[in-house]
Amino acid sequence: MTYIDNLEQFPYPFKGNMYRYSNNSIPLDVPKSVDITSNYEEEIKLKRQLLRDHPKRCFQSLSHTLKAQWEILALVMNHLVNYYPDKFSLTKTNTLWTFRNLILNETQQFIYGDESTLLQQPLDFIGRHVQEDLILMSERDGNLYLDAGQLCFPANWSLAFDLGMSFREIHYPIPGFKEEKLDDRILNFLLRLEAGNPWGRNNWSLMAGNRLDTSLETFDDWGKGRKQVTAENAGDLVHLRVEVQTLFRLSRSNGILFTIHTHLLPLRKLAEKRAWLEQFYHILQELPPYIVDYKGLSLFKDVVIDYLKVQLEKEDAS
Repeated sequence: MTYIDNLEQFPYPFKGNMYRYSNNSIPLDVPKSVDITSNYEEEIKLKRQLLRDHPKRCFQSLSHTLKAQWEILALVMNHLVNYYPDKFSLTKTNTLWTFRNLILNETQQFIYGDESTLLQQPLDFIGRHVQEDLILMSERDGNLYLDAGQLCFPANWSLAFDLGMSFREIHYPIPGFKEEKLDDRILNFLLRLEAGNPWGRNNWSLMAGNRLDTSLETFDDWGKGRKQVTAENAGDLVHLRVEVQTLFRLSRSNGILFTIHTHLLPLRKLAEKRAWLEQFYHILQELPPYIVDYKGLSLFKDVVIDYLKVQLEKEDAS
């Protein structure tokens, strides 16, 4: 898996020298749900391979979600053609739509609203053309429920397990989430989202490896990397993993589209930017044990801190 070599394009997530769980969502300056990067073809190939080999792990939906799925397909397609007109096109003749992916040289004709004219469900189809994971949260009885999703690159969670769960049930494992009333505050924020006013946020973790697919079901494959971090390999093995997340209220179905675009950056590349190197060093030093444990950093945090310290000392000496 490659990473964004241009550091200016990497969505560095930190604003200060301390990190705590919070609702750090901000209104989107550019109201788009998807982003095309230089890794597009590689990541789409991986996505489709995972969907082929592990369909139930990577796509789930409840039967009542088709209306919202079509709405998501329309929203994402319109964003693709509006923001990347040199890469995608969409022609509409009444209900007959023709979608062209010029990067992959693919064309699909279908009747909007008629599932039989697509090979996959609408959410699954459009998800195969974007790097983002796509999650549908449906609103019922003053709560939000995960009712459908295409999730190929999860950060240690399971779509199949969480399907149908409420917002609070999904986030219950986060330490302090309920005790500090974050669940109430964030849920109320989400319920107040308005169509046409999307929000975004960044989430982060450290990954011992460069896998995008860190699903709960594959923990045996990637979790062992946490025990393999050393002072010698930390720069190449350990990656800062950042999820760029967007939230769009769906005007017709009243659900929420939650998109997740995952980016990876090895520590040796992060260390090339002095401000990031110094700030991340201080953040990891100060990070409370409950966050360290939840993010799975306990086995290699100290090695990473030592690595960052050595890089700082090298810069100071040069």
